[in-house]
Amino acid sequence: MTVPFIELRRWQDWANFALGLWLAVSPWIADYAGQDAATANAALCGLSLALAAHFGFSCDHLSTEWLTLAGGLWLIASPFALGFAGDHVATVNMVAVGLFVTLLSAWALELDRELGRLWNRLVPH
Repeated sequence: MTVPFIELRRWQDWANFALGLWLAVSPWIADYAGQDAATANAALCGLSLALAAHFGFSCDHLSTEWLTLAGGLWLIASPFALGFAGDHVATVNMVAVGLFVTLLSAWALELDRELGRLWNRLVPH
């Protein structure tokens, strides 16, 4: 018996939800709340990622995976784009969460059968 795609992807959505919640509260837990740009970025992106992941596991819409993928890529780039790369704790937190979110979202997208068929047609083996 095969496991349906939704069941395979569900744990990635829950993990992204947890990462989003962590990111939203991390400025106060990891003590970089004094850095305004990093705090605002963490709070807004964290809540956005948690909401997107929530919609991902409740509505099962593939666009939420693309949104979380974009959010993960933004988190990786944000310390450098917003100018808080000098704050080591904030930068490591953003980049680490961004990497995990990006990997989990890409993995969930790869599990999608329609996307997999498109990928197999585009990439020569």
